[in-house]
Amino acid sequence: METKLNNIKEDALESIKNCDSLSDLDQLKSLYTGKNSELTQALKSVKNLDPEQRPVIGQLTNTIKNQILSEISKQKETIETKKITASLKENPIDTSLPSQISPLGTSHPIQQTIELILDILKNLGFSTKKGPEIETDFYNFEALNIPSDHPARDMHDTFYLKNGEVLRTHTSPTQIHTMMTESPPLKIAVPGKVYRCDADTTHSPVFHQIEGLYVNKTVTFSELKGTLDTILKNLFGKEKKVRFRPSYFPFTEPSTEVDVACVKCQGSGCNICKQTGWLEILGACMVHRNVFRAVNYNPEEVTGFAFGLGVERIAMLLYGIQDIRLFYENDNRFLEQF
Repeated sequence: METKLNNIKEDALESIKNCDSLSDLDQLKSLYTGKNSELTQALKSVKNLDPEQRPVIGQLTNTIKNQILSEISKQKETIETKKITASLKENPIDTSLPSQISPLGTSHPIQQTIELILDILKNLGFSTKKGPEIETDFYNFEALNIPSDHPARDMHDTFYLKNGEVLRTHTSPTQIHTMMTESPPLKIAVPGKVYRCDADTTHSPVFHQIEGLYVNKTVTFSELKGTLDTILKNLFGKEKKVRFRPSYFPFTEPSTEVDVACVKCQGSGCNICKQTGWLEILGACMVHRNVFRAVNYNPEEVTGFAFGLGVERIAMLLYGIQDIRLFYENDNRFLEQF
């Protein structure tokens, strides 16, 4: 057995020495050390030897295997070095040298704002969920209490695809996906891109939203007010005044819109707030019972609140930006400020 093993070693080392191809070297490695190799079979047969021979043959086999692997590694390095040397002779440019360091960019102001808001929500117990940007009519409208003949569809300037699906007009469909696969209590934040046929200095056909959803047995409107008050004061300052106005959204009942005192005039009136002293920030309220029915939740057993805010809107107010198009023009003079 020892003679056979030594012969295998000699054959292997000779073949490795004469090999000049990485692919051939891989084949040799498989041939001499793979699971079907003679060395591997020898190790498996050690148990059939006499007790006094087992440690000798086992140790010898492992030693030979390690020698073969070591020589393969050395030969691989030799082949690669020869390859690089030959390449440099043909082309004097040393491609292994590091390139000149390019100036590093910074996190985009939209991304910075998303991370800031998600950090605040995380501290309030919200986990992050993401969903598809192409949605069916059911998830984008029907399950959110917006049937095909509902006038609220006019509130969404929707991009329709040829197959009848839509580019989501809000991140709320992810709330439906989550509720249909998970049971209460749920406390989730949903960031992502949304799409609407709208474009001017304050609107873009592609923009970002973050929505929050909290569902449990006894969720109250006062919890919603406390949550939103905490979020907005973390964003705009603890002294910032916040107000709630009655509004309408088909997927919440009752519904509210939330304003903060103008970040420019602090409530005295200016061109930013159109002399009202207030800036609309987000929409929210208690989840409609029909939404719970659409996801097979019993509205007699659970309640919840939901809210949604536009990230670009928040970023424009935080950084004093008056034209939303600046976010998408990739002008380094603008982006380097962040």
